[in-house]
Amino acid sequence: MGGKYRITGNKYPKMRRPRRRGRLVVLTVASVVVLGVGGWGTLQLIDVFTGGGRKASAAGDGRCGIKTKASPSPSAKAALPEPRTITVNVLNATTRGGLAKKTADELKKRGFKIGDVGNATKQYDKKVKGTGLLLGPAAALDTALPVLGTQLPGAERRTEAARKGAAVDLVIGDGFKALAKKPDADRALAKLATPEPAPTTKKGC
Repeated sequence: MGGKYRITGNKYPKMRRPRRRGRLVVLTVASVVVLGVGGWGTLQLIDVFTGGGRKASAAGDGRCGIKTKASPSPSAKAALPEPRTITVNVLNATTRGGLAKKTADELKKRGFKIGDVGNATKQYDKKVKGTGLLLGPAAALDTALPVLGTQLPGAERRTEAARKGAAVDLVIGDGFKALAKKPDADRALAKLATPEPAPTTKKGC
C-alpha cells in the first residue's frame, strides 16, 4: 500500500476519501439562494392575485375611485346687483319710432332705473341686426349686464374698456319684437341669483 498503512492481523483498515468541505459550503449557499428566490417569487404571485392589499375600483383598473362632489359656482360667490340699482339707457337703432320709450317704460315697471332714452349713436344706428345689444363698462360684464340680459334673451353683450360710470345701454336692434314676458324674466333673474352648484370630480382611495 505504498508504505502508508501497515497491515496487521486479518482485518483491513477502511479507506476513506478526504472530505471536500468546499463542495458542502457551495451546496449550502446554493440551497439558501434557491429557497430565497422561490420565496420571493411566491410573494410576487400572491401580490398579483390579491392586488397588493389594495381594493380595485369598479372599473377594475386598480386606480382610486373618482368621486363627484358638488361645489358652488364661482359666479354664485359674487352678489348680483338688484334691478333698482342698475341705470339703463334705452337707445333705438332701428327705423321704427317709439320703441325706445315703450321699452324704457316697461323696464321702469320691472324695477330698473332709466337714464337716457332716444336714438342710438351713429356707431350703432341701423347696424344692430339682432334683437339688441347690451353695452357697459368692463365691471358690468358679470354684474349689471347679466341682470339686464334676463329681460332681453339673445341680446349680445359687449363691454367698452374706456367707458366711465356704471350705467349700461340697451340698444334695440332690427330683430327686436318685445322684452321677455315678465314671468319668464323673473324666473331667469331668480335662477341667475341662485345658480345650481357645478359638479367637480375628486379622486379618492
